[in-house]
Amino acid sequence: MNLQVEVGGLKLKNPVMTASGTFGFGREYGEYIDLNQLGAIVVKGLTVKPKEGNPPPRVYETPCGMLNSVGLQNSGVDAFIEKELPFLRDYDVAVIVNIAGETIEEFAYMAKKLDIDGVDGIEINVSCPNVKKGGMAFGINPDDIFNITKEVKKVTQKTVIVKLTPNVTDIGVCAKAAEDGGADAVSLINTIAGMAINIDTRTPVFKNMIAGLSGPAIKPIALRMVYEAARAVKIPVIGMGGISSFKDALEFMIAGAKAVAIGTCNFVNPNCTIEVIEGIKQYMVLNNIEDINEIIGSLKVD
Repeated sequence: MNLQVEVGGLKLKNPVMTASGTFGFGREYGEYIDLNQLGAIVVKGLTVKPKEGNPPPRVYETPCGMLNSVGLQNSGVDAFIEKELPFLRDYDVAVIVNIAGETIEEFAYMAKKLDIDGVDGIEINVSCPNVKKGGMAFGINPDDIFNITKEVKKVTQKTVIVKLTPNVTDIGVCAKAAEDGGADAVSLINTIAGMAINIDTRTPVFKNMIAGLSGPAIKPIALRMVYEAARAVKIPVIGMGGISSFKDALEFMIAGAKAVAIGTCNFVNPNCTIEVIEGIKQYMVLNNIEDINEIIGSLKVD
């Protein structure tokens, strides 16, 4: 049985990854699961300088999901290289680093710094606000996606993945912009913009009002967007958004995803990633499938 997949030149032992922001730097979950069993670990988003993040509350439960407004709290790219990367180097698992910049120059700066041993890929978080354009997210403008990707590709030999925001009109156009900029793969979807209101105080639950919705509630939307993106580009697509079982993961792969990332489910069930891997194996045995790649893009449409 072959579970190996290749994502933009990066060979993974299986198609199950972790989603950035839901798995820390791997260390946090290493006490619960064998990290060596994963296809890849995508670490928490990094910024150039340490960032405190947003004031509490930062998370809010919703039906079949959650809203989060963490605000990219992290200790910065230098601290990651010094303190977290040595730990990850001890494991036989691909390490993908999510980077979040406020300018194109910041994305390129971090990508160049991370072009080192122990880092296998760079995931560009284009949901970040572009400070030079009044805080508008990079990811809603195809030209910005193209330019960021092009500049990052100039400074790194690592696999470059562009993580797309779902808060756009046409996800296919955004995926194509990443491909045209030189991306090796795209990943989607990031959280969907949402909000919550405290009816007793009649005030927003979150200080900055808007938060990101994730969890099973967004799976149908994510699945549709992954299908559309896979039809729009030739580069691999990594699917995520509400995956909590091997059946969910297989839906994304049948729709065209080369790999999948588990996110919010990690908070509910730390063993979720391993259960998904085992479930995929059992599905392959029951259906006499020798190679996982036979499943990818196998959706039958009349």
